[in-house]
Amino acid sequence: MLLHEEITNIIIKSFYKVYNELGYGFLEKVYENALLFELRDQGLKASKQIPIEVFYKGMNVGNYFADIIIENKIILEIKAGENGLVEDHEFQLINYLRATNKEVGLLLSFGKKPEFRRKIFTNDNKTSL
Repeated sequence: MLLHEEITNIIIKSFYKVYNELGYGFLEKVYENALLFELRDQGLKASKQIPIEVFYKGMNVGNYFADIIIENKIILEIKAGENGLVEDHEFQLINYLRATNKEVGLLLSFGKKPEFRRKIFTNDNKTSL
């Protein structure tokens, strides 16, 4: 069984539901808002644009905002470019997981064709599972 499989299955079904309704061509914010609505409608606790601090040797070296965090367990990164998902997007999500105590991330592309990637990053620093 995959880590947080039940939740990720709901997220992926919600992603396709939003994509099938809206199609391709909107800005990421439109998809983010629609997906947030759908996830909450499915009974999941979902928050958007959550600030996350990045530390190096105990010092804050930067911040980023997670598109959506689900149940305080899963990071969603949303893309809407016409070229779909590229390797750089996957590295971005892995870095977001590395910077947090989250171990599962989903990369969702609302491009010309819908795509998703599931990423897991674990290390000894992960303590909140």
